[in-house]
Amino acid sequence: MRKAIVMDNKDNVATLLTDVEEGDVIHDIPGKAGGVQIQQKIPFGHKIAIRKIGRGEAVVKYGEVIGKASEEIAEGRHVHVHNVESVRGRG
Repeated sequence: MRKAIVMDNKDNVATLLTDVEEGDVIHDIPGKAGGVQIQQKIPFGHKIAIRKIGRGEAVVKYGEVIGKASEEIAEGRHVHVHNVESVRGRG
């Protein structure tokens, strides 16, 4: 059973297809032979970082920028409104 989906090679997040627990390893990540280890409990439908995302760096899902990281986000961490700010309507 797939646990996550990555739609584009530019993506730095994956969308979860199931709830995950801290310590779980997601193996459905292109280019990550050993998978990505989950760092905290995250619910279905939310995003995880599939590599480190630096503060101010674009967060990319489905090949499109969906925001920028308001803090550094470690691989395997939850990516959501607490650490991503919108770039819509800005300059």
